[in-house]
Amino acid sequence: MTTKVAIVGGTGKLGRIIAGVVDAEADFETVAVLGSSSGLAEIGGADLVVDASTPGVSVDVVRAAIERGINVLVGTSGWSAERIALVRPLVAAAGTGAVFIPNFSLGSVIGTALAAAVAPHFPSIEIIETHPGTKVDSPSGTAVRTAELISDARSEVGPVESPHVDQRARGQQVASVPVHSLRRPGVVAKQETILSSPGESLTIVHDTVNPGLAYTPGIRVALAAARDARGVLVGLDALIDLGLGPRHASPVESPVDEGAAPGQVARATGA
Repeated sequence: MTTKVAIVGGTGKLGRIIAGVVDAEADFETVAVLGSSSGLAEIGGADLVVDASTPGVSVDVVRAAIERGINVLVGTSGWSAERIALVRPLVAAAGTGAVFIPNFSLGSVIGTALAAAVAPHFPSIEIIETHPGTKVDSPSGTAVRTAELISDARSEVGPVESPHVDQRARGQQVASVPVHSLRRPGVVAKQETILSSPGESLTIVHDTVNPGLAYTPGIRVALAAARDARGVLVGLDALIDLGLGPRHASPVESPVDEGAAPGQVARATGA
């Protein structure tokens, strides 16, 4: 059975990538592509709504999908755990599913999972995320998700040490983790998580260099999960087995047969 998909923000960078993946999948069909001048009523004939809009519009998109009993896949940034918590009862009451993916890149998700896994061992942790000047929100959704998972992982040892955070130059605290947002030309997306203890530091870096190649495998997995989801799921790590904890396993296909996935570079460095 073919799943009919409406893509909100389908004319943007991420929206175009998602549209390309949908068109390439035999069991999915794009029935509506909504831009800035479109009305949300246009999602009415869809089985699945994919939101690749902007943070200011995304809430209305999710609400519109839930009210119509349509599952929604959210790729728009800006959804914190606190915001998602407000959606959970609405989804439960409607009997639908909502899948929130802060980053479709497998390398990024692995970098975040690694940071959370080792977070209890480092008292000082800070995040630097870099995007083009065209990104309207900060911190990025990926940085927020990373900070929240770090905080969860440190529940037994307490919040990270972050001195002088009353000074604006020290960044924005997200779940006790200082996050620094850079907006500059010549970059697609980059995140550095710097974990420090007396005498040493560990830096986990993820670079996206080709969004189309980096995001496509994750988009495929997310589409399949969102089509049949019930309730709220958050993060690509909820859909695949990273080998770092109990997860519902679902394979991610690589765009190449061997080597690292083109379009993304993840590395960890110690100093």
